Amino acid sequence: MSLAAPGTQKMERSSEALKTHVSAAQKMSIRQTRKGWCQECMGCEAKDQFKFFKEDDKEHFATALEESNFCIRCWCSPCHPFKLAVVENGTNSELLSMDRPCNCCVMSCKCCCYQQASVTSGGQLMGSIKEQFFCCVPQFKTYDAEGKELYKIHAPTCIGGLCINCCAEGNPCGKGCCKASLRIYPAAQEKTDGDAPYLGMILKKPKSLATEIFTDANAFDLSFPESANTDEKALLIGSAMFFNANFFEKEE
Repeated sequence: MSLAAPGTQKMERSSEALKTHVSAAQKMSIRQTRKGWCQECMGCEAKDQFKFFKEDDKEHFATALEESNFCIRCWCSPCHPFKLAVVENGTNSELLSMDRPCNCCVMSCKCCCYQQASVTSGGQLMGSIKEQFFCCVPQFKTYDAEGKELYKIHAPTCIGGLCINCCAEGNPCGKGCCKASLRIYPAAQEKTDGDAPYLGMILKKPKSLATEIFTDANAFDLSFPESANTDEKALLIGSAMFFNANFFEKEE
């Protein structure tokens, strides 16, 4: 008979569930659902809900629902604090959780109160993401559980890093219409502007007409760095939802 505490058993299952779905994955699709569309039509921000799909975009393996206060969402969006747990379909075992405290919105030339979030799995810290000081293009860094820098993340840039390159994912008047990306670079890489090589990408994709009209739901494709381990992939999944809250919901 096992004498392990219930919390310990849950942590072990959560860890295994995360490894099962994420360890071998190189790509993932994240779809924000149209939960609360009636609320959104009346100008009230609904709770975020996401569905997670594997590379073929057919196997729906996990779901996430935001935990936040209604008044906070209405009055403090898009910088309101919230927690978001990603759970495995069928078992409801936690794959990971993302926790964003309340800080000032992303803006240039700040010296404090940076946007940040932490990612855990089974109560264990996977890492964190934090806004960096910037003048023109928002900059972010991810850190592992020990605080070591892992990746730099920002939109593709041009003019020596002074502007966001709106044509990076294709002509915005053609195949690149409504696409926006954030590129993932090694933390130690100094040059990350222009056509500098990158390891992975978070790509916001165009929405359907009904979704565009009635809600602020978004869709993302996440490409992981080839060398990323399970903890780092979990951190990047949390980062995708973090960026959605900071940028893409704000502009709807």
